[in-house]
Amino acid sequence: MRDFLTSHASSSLAIGGLLIGIALGAIVFRTNFCAMGSISDMVTFGDHRRFRAWVLAGATAIFAAQWLDFAGVVDLSKSMYRAPSLNWTGNLIGGALFGFGMVFGGGCASRNLARVGGGDVRSLLTLIVLGIAAYAAMTGVLGPARVALDQATAAPLAAIGAKSQALPDVAAALFGSTSASAHITVTAGVLAVMLAYCLKDAAFRASPVHWGAGIGIGLCVAAGWALTGLTFDELAEKPSAPVSLTFVRPTGDALEWLQRATALGVPSFAVTTVIGTILGAFLMALATRQFRITSFSGKDETLRHLGGAVMMGVGGLMALGCTIGQGITGISTLSLGSFLTFAGLVAGGVAGVRVLERLLMRDA
Repeated sequence: MRDFLTSHASSSLAIGGLLIGIALGAIVFRTNFCAMGSISDMVTFGDHRRFRAWVLAGATAIFAAQWLDFAGVVDLSKSMYRAPSLNWTGNLIGGALFGFGMVFGGGCASRNLARVGGGDVRSLLTLIVLGIAAYAAMTGVLGPARVALDQATAAPLAAIGAKSQALPDVAAALFGSTSASAHITVTAGVLAVMLAYCLKDAAFRASPVHWGAGIGIGLCVAAGWALTGLTFDELAEKPSAPVSLTFVRPTGDALEWLQRATALGVPSFAVTTVIGTILGAFLMALATRQFRITSFSGKDETLRHLGGAVMMGVGGLMALGCTIGQGITGISTLSLGSFLTFAGLVAGGVAGVRVLERLLMRDA
């Protein structure tokens, strides 16, 4: 299979990305999976079930991704999440900015993609602005400031003897253990903590829609690692490092491809996952008779969504991912930066919910 996929890498990645995106979009729409909504549920109602679904998705992805790495299906050490330096300001500040913005933007990138599939015009505009803002922070007008901040604050992990920011590498360097023993201990410890948090709640255990969402989305991330790992060829003219689901830069990439498809050719894995997520949600919306064209209720809602989209685009680019891109995909590599981003996402989301609640009460 590896030989076939590497010899047809472009088409395999495009088709596989589309199928994985369709599965993700259908799951997100059907289960109402939403990182922003999970934080709002906790802060407003004390309901932790959707948040536990997010954590379970991360645990599922960790187990599957680490097994794929052990089996030689994908080499996670080549992923961007295991860089040899820690971009801690980007992880924390970018994560917090994205988390705050997703509250005002009506949900994270993946949730907005699913809502587009369900007929939500608000989410379509939010994603367009998010993609533009992400490109502005990547190579546009905000790019130099972002790069300068990264370079000024990046922490090279070689200083402590760690070859990457993967938690097992950091643990091995700090405690003088072997890489193999550190990997087993850290992976088992992280999984034990995450699963204990999820399963200790009877309400979550009794809710198939929530634990089903977590497992399903975690497996979608694993499928992305498997596909890009099997198609990776370091001898190719332009080898692409293994990746999986993430939706900040890919949203901008999808906008570019739609405008320049004849010049760019076969869409990338990232682009087709964006398209697939919309398509999967659309098919699920039709199947469940929930497709509805919805738009903004007024000026205030429009401005909130636009502001939130800008914060998500810039913050997600700074943090190198979103609630799925870092909060699940990045965490599945056991990257320290991804766990820092997750903390930033949650902190920013909590602050955003509280600020939005005050604004809505004031305007009521």
